[in-house]
Amino acid sequence: MDDGTAGSGSPTLERWLTGPRFAALPTRNAAQQPPLLSFEFFPPKTEALEQQLWTCIRRLEPLGPRFVSVTYGAGGTTRQRTHATVARIVQETALIPAAHLTCVGATCTEVDEVARQYWDAGVRHIVALRGDPPPGEIYCAHPEGYAYAADLVAGLKRVAPFEISVAAYPELHPQAQSRMADLDNLKRKLDAGANRAITNFFFDGSVFLRFLDLCLAAGITAPVVPGIMPVTNLAGLRRMSALSGASIPEWLAHMFEGLDDDPDTRRMVAAVVAAEQVRLLQANGIDEFHFYTLNRPELTYAISHILGVRSRLA
Repeated sequence: MDDGTAGSGSPTLERWLTGPRFAALPTRNAAQQPPLLSFEFFPPKTEALEQQLWTCIRRLEPLGPRFVSVTYGAGGTTRQRTHATVARIVQETALIPAAHLTCVGATCTEVDEVARQYWDAGVRHIVALRGDPPPGEIYCAHPEGYAYAADLVAGLKRVAPFEISVAAYPELHPQAQSRMADLDNLKRKLDAGANRAITNFFFDGSVFLRFLDLCLAAGITAPVVPGIMPVTNLAGLRRMSALSGASIPEWLAHMFEGLDDDPDTRRMVAAVVAAEQVRLLQANGIDEFHFYTLNRPELTYAISHILGVRSRLA
């Protein structure tokens, strides 16, 4: 009786002998340059969360990221906390902070004043975004404000010679009328003076690589940096995906099946998924990554290590 594991005519052996062969992803040795990294944090809402944030910052600081960004809440709700966090990063760390700045709910004069305060505090990098309205509301430009991110970029350049990053959407912005309209909007932001685009998170490497092809065809030549989100909570990811337009592949949901009450295994699965994602992109020549840390450093630190980045304190 054939058990499918050996012998003449074995189905398993036949698959082994006739199936496709997959070479391993290339590995990099110590002589090769590691990729550039940047990390994103969000401002704390409570004292406990502030402690968590600074634990994250201190853990990732030795990796020497190109910059770290600090987000804004919907409708600009965390403006003061964002400013305080960025100012403290300038004062207490060796990191280069990039402050998020949005158009929502403020006049051009008010936004310009915030930008000048950042410049005076030593902040030289801004992540310029249109921004999201408060939950349940539809975006409407302030009558005396910057209407869109491209307008904000141009305004910031008039305030000071900031380095500026803007957002890009490999799977289409949820409110974009078409793929071409979305690419045109990205090009306007870069033409207005932005230095790079950072993408929304995604999970299939082919999505990002196809997006690069579309950018090049649209005349976009500025760096487009992939945004990587190590995921341990599928329910939370579904909420973020619904807001940002990022899809959750079936294979990813399958990876987390049955792990709702097993956080340790979820973290191990998340590390494998994200490490495979970034290594595939690295094999395709991508040499810069932006990590959405969610103020939890361990996964980001481990994946950075796999990419070849080492602590500068070692």
